[in-house]
Order: sequence, then structure tokens, then C-alpha cells
Amino acid sequence: MKIVILGAGISGISAAYHLGLKEKEAVVFEKRDRWGGLCDNFEVDGFRFDHAVHLSFTKNEYVKKIFRESADIITHSPPKIGNYYHGTWVKHPAQNNLYPLPLDVKIKSIKDFVEPNTGEPTDYEQWLRRQYGDYFAEHFPMPYTRKYWTTDAGKLTIDWIGERMYRPNLEEVLKGAMSDKTSNTYYADEMRYPQKGGYKSFLKKMAGECDIRLCKKAVSIDVKKQFVEFADGEKVYFKQLISSLPLPEIVSIIKDTPREIKEAAQKLSCSSVALVSLGFNKPDVPDYLWFYIYDEDICPARCYSPSMKSSNNAPDRCSSLQFEIYFSKYKKLPIQGDDLVEHVVDKSVSMGLFEKNDIIASDYRVLKYGNVIFDKSRRKNRQIVLYYMKESQIESIGRFGQWDYWWSDQSLMSGRRNLTFMEER
Repeated sequence: MKIVILGAGISGISAAYHLGLKEKEAVVFEKRDRWGGLCDNFEVDGFRFDHAVHLSFTKNEYVKKIFRESADIITHSPPKIGNYYHGTWVKHPAQNNLYPLPLDVKIKSIKDFVEPNTGEPTDYEQWLRRQYGDYFAEHFPMPYTRKYWTTDAGKLTIDWIGERMYRPNLEEVLKGAMSDKTSNTYYADEMRYPQKGGYKSFLKKMAGECDIRLCKKAVSIDVKKQFVEFADGEKVYFKQLISSLPLPEIVSIIKDTPREIKEAAQKLSCSSVALVSLGFNKPDVPDYLWFYIYDEDICPARCYSPSMKSSNNAPDRCSSLQFEIYFSKYKKLPIQGDDLVEHVVDKSVSMGLFEKNDIIASDYRVLKYGNVIFDKSRRKNRQIVLYYMKESQIESIGRFGQWDYWWSDQSLMSGRRNLTFMEER
């Protein structure tokens, strides 16, 4: 066998597809019984839920083309996004939509915004204080950071931010404090989603032209003898190896990996996500495509509506919500299973989202890999591991193969870019 690809998520499928366009034989091996990875979905009593929130807002025309050729598309423009803060619903982003908040919160936020911290930030907390002032930073993004990133803002770097965080000018802040008639300033003004089949349907064109073998968990890699051994005992020899597996996982199965490489890989931090998915007997439960929750006594960091993304995700005259609760080695999951479902339901009722008797379907599950955590040791340890992968002549792709904060379009393109690696060899 010439080219072996480990992992049938979006980057692994993209790699096989684009190699196929170059008439290169590649086979994708996936440990699960389904392809799609984080882009996959599941069904509960007729309701479809993605593996956490997925919407496409890519500006990459090539990715758009792939997605268009894979599925009919629903467009949300602009997307309706909200924030929940101590009993008040606020438009997104909150920093320039303060209008519904109590007067004292608005005054303190604006005062500190006008007189922000100065100096070059070296961590995320300093960056937040400089961008928005102390009061807003301490009451909005810093508590949310503890929920979403599972650690304090001061322990994170700032190399992931890019265009993700909007800093309004003073005029925008003042207008947003006096009126709810504000323009959309979210970094994406259009969100796209397949009409049918969930986000995974965007991968159908590529997956349909790939050789994907399911239920094939890699347990050992011998880079010298060039073979991968799977849990079922099969050995598959390769000329070239591509992996979208998380770096700590692939490093742990490469034969004779030096101890210092394994240690560096184990120091790479990521969050896991517990999903609480609910289906309702009413079509109008959700008000937002998704929303953020700042209150730290409410476990979920954010929630989205699969049925608003596409009505095909729910039975007729029904709707749905999925809540995301993040945890990691820095912050443990306080409750789980049925207790967490009960917590989410009780808090949601108190937030005015729905009534208990509206629920006709529920599900709890955990995804091991949620987000890469950009703690201060990430860059060094990532560099060590990726250099070892390169020395081992393994091309590492995708969000967790590159250990980066990549969206689906970036992961797809990382699979396409492996052609350069192949042609060099």
C-alpha cells in the first residue's frame, strides 16, 4: 500500500480526496464505525445533533465550492446570536450591545473602556483589559474564559485571537449602550449549513471518492519498517503516512519514541466537551442560532439550536437545543450524566428557555477532544512534537494533528496541502 491516512475526519478525508485527484492511491483508516470525526452527528428520537456547534463562514472560495457541490445550503445572514448575563439577554458581541444591562453596569463598562490599561499585553488577561477596560473584562470575557477555555485568562497566550474578538470604537459602545438598533459586528456576517444530513453533509463529495475503512484503530506504528498495526491484528505497510490523530495519541503508539517527545506530547493541553442535547415538542423554543452564557453557576458555556440551523434536524413541528460544557485537567467536570442533564434543564427553565414538559428527547455524551488550550507551554511542546513527526516522515494534519485553533475550512485545506509534502518525497 502506498499512502496510509489515519483518521477519517475532515482533514483525513480531504487528504485522501486531493491525493486521488493527483491519481495517488490512498486509504483512510478510522477507529470509529462512522466517518466524519468532529464534523459527524448523531440522532436521538428523530432529532439530529452535530458534535457541538458547526456552521461554515469560510471566505475560501475553494472550500465554498467543495461544500456547494456536496449539499444544498441554508444561509443565516446575519446569524442571530445572543448572550445571557445574570438574567439579561444581550445581543452579540456584548461589548457594543450594552443597552439592556443595568445602568451601573453600562456606566462602569464605558468608563473603563474610555480609560483602558496601557502597555503591550503578554497574556490573554492583559489583552482583554487593554481592549475593553477592567470592568467589562472582569465581568464578561474573563468568566467566560474559565468556562470555555477551562482556565484563567492570565494563563493563556494571545496567538489564537486573530479576528475572533471585536473591539468597538467609542461611538459604537455609546450607541450600543443607548439603543438596541445596532449593526452586526460579528466576524462573520453569514453562516452556512446543509439543508439535510447535518454538517457532515459538506464532506460528502470528498468522502464519496475515498477508500475509507472503518473500525480500524491503530495501536502501533513502526516508522522504520513502515507499517501500522491495528487493534484487529492486521498490519498495513505504507510508503507514506499521513495522520490526523491528536498528537499525544499518535506519539504514544510510534515505536521507540524518545521519552522527552512523549513528555512534550503529554504536556499539550486540550479541553473535552460534555454535550447535553434536548428535543422539544414545540417548533419555537429557540430564540437564537446560538448563545453564550457568562454566569459561572450555570455549567454550559454556550448553546446552539440544531433545528434553527436546519429544520431537517428535528421532526415536524419540533425544535432542539444542544448545550456545551467544557472541562480539562485544569477544570474538572463538576457533575456528569443524568445529574448534568438535570442541572442544564433546571437552569434553562430559570433562564426562561423552555418548560420541562416541553422536552421529548434528551441525550448526554462526552467528546474527548474539544479545543486546543493555548496555555503558555503549548508553543514549545508543539514545536518539539511536530519536529519529531517530521523527522519520522509522518505528515500531521488537522486541528489536533497540528494542535491549533483551526476551523473546518482550515482543517480541510491542511489535508489538501499535504500534496506538497508528498511531491517533495
